[in-house]
Amino acid sequence: MHGWNSWIAIGDSFTEGMSDVDADGAYVGWADRLAEMMAAQRPGLRYANLALRGRMLQQIIDEQVPVALTARPDLVTLCGGGNDIITPGTDVDDVAALFETAVVALREAGSEVVVFTGPDPKVQPLIRRFRGKVAIYNGHLHAIAERHGARLVDLWSMGVLHDRRSWCDDRLHFSSEGHHRIALRTAEVLDMDVAQDWREPLPVEDRKPWLRLRQDDLAWTTTHLIPWVRRQITGESLGDGLHPKRPELAPVRKDDRTAGV
Repeated sequence: MHGWNSWIAIGDSFTEGMSDVDADGAYVGWADRLAEMMAAQRPGLRYANLALRGRMLQQIIDEQVPVALTARPDLVTLCGGGNDIITPGTDVDDVAALFETAVVALREAGSEVVVFTGPDPKVQPLIRRFRGKVAIYNGHLHAIAERHGARLVDLWSMGVLHDRRSWCDDRLHFSSEGHHRIALRTAEVLDMDVAQDWREPLPVEDRKPWLRLRQDDLAWTTTHLIPWVRRQITGESLGDGLHPKRPELAPVRKDDRTAGV
């Protein structure tokens, strides 16, 4: 049994849930999965998810952090800066300093804070070139968490995320399996009782022929890489014009809502 009655998740596409899709075509993600686990242990848990795909860290601080500061939930999960550090020309130290201002504000407001390191991108051709910047940023995040008493979910150390099946076809976002494992890892950091182990290896996979791998690379280049480069050049975002899927604190389960909990 955990001790939180309210939780606000803030961040970018990672926390929104791309690309973990349910039967209705909506994004689920690690945060919604974790919310269901938490609500099962503590009925009436109120949860909001303000995260939006494509958000830069300054946008998260300007748009989402003030909502959490006003609501003062028991728990805030904060993940951001990934879109910043893979943008050419950005300084990792500056991004980390900005991130720390958000952690300080949330902690001063009385919320427990959980932050996330970036995963090791070595298995992905698009973001592998930013591996050094991710590692430096992660070092900052460890230090920030220690300085301000925040909990930290270390995605870099999760070996299961080194399996390509933990990533979706765009090679930027996690698959349903990846989100599932991250929800379990976060539950562990929150000292929750969980029935499954995120460390459990994925089943052995048959190796794809070389030609099939190259065909996959070509399909990925035309479907995902070229549009991503175009957005980087034009400054467009996948989240332009969208709104958070859970903008206000509300009970996770419909039965709790109707009961007025």
